[in-house]
Amino acid sequence: MPSASVIIPAHNEARVIGRLLSRLLEQATPGELDVVVVANGCDDDTASVARGHGVRVIETAIPSKREALRLGDEAADSHPRIYVDADVEVGTADVRALRDALLDRSTGTLAAAPERALVLQDRPWPVRAYYAVWNRLPAVREGLFGRGVIAVSEEGNRRIMDLPPVMGDDLAASLAFTPGERKVVRTAHAVIHPPRTLGDLMRRRVRAVTVVAEIEQGPIAGQEARTGLRDLLAIGGRAPWLLPHLGVFLAITLVARARARRAVRAKDYTTWLRDESSRT
Repeated sequence: MPSASVIIPAHNEARVIGRLLSRLLEQATPGELDVVVVANGCDDDTASVARGHGVRVIETAIPSKREALRLGDEAADSHPRIYVDADVEVGTADVRALRDALLDRSTGTLAAAPERALVLQDRPWPVRAYYAVWNRLPAVREGLFGRGVIAVSEEGNRRIMDLPPVMGDDLAASLAFTPGERKVVRTAHAVIHPPRTLGDLMRRRVRAVTVVAEIEQGPIAGQEARTGLRDLLAIGGRAPWLLPHLGVFLAITLVARARARRAVRAKDYTTWLRDESSRT
């Protein structure tokens, strides 16, 4: 039996899914990982690119990440289950580290995620400034969301499958576990590709604000994912050189909240503001 199942929901990800699968399988032994790609609502070559890497592929006409996760979960053979977004990169050793953290039952860990490795070298300064602050926020450092990878034990899998359908599935999954039940595995890393333009960053942040609003109106308490002024002041106090970056962070946050108000008032929690620039 494979030692873990890796489920990858993919909607029009032909440009990047090969990058992920190459790294994911680079050091894997035959049969070690049960990899299931769920191509949902695609009108590109996502499915054929994935099949070219020798993994199982499920196709559905429904363009829904939640449905793709459900289908992948039904098809998966093993536990732990590792859910990976198609636009990130994670290697074989990283997946093994997540798997091993969950197989060690003495820790009580039900959910795990890797450290973030943000690719920022060729991003414009406002994007780099935003992430310099965002990546230091306590909720961001401690939560499992925004990493593109979440691994769960069999018990943890049952818990997240019982969650109500929400747009921010990774934030909901993170909040479903207490701090003692979830773990950021420091020896595992996921390569995250942030937006290449300020406009695409704004689209992501508007979506994030909408996600938090949806979760806080439902049965899952989202307060611990909030950032307060005290958090920002603490960051500025520890690293005064970040003060200009804090100004950028605040400006982007305020504009994103203003732009998200219409969707929140209309309870539009289905429009997915996707960043295409990071997929080039």
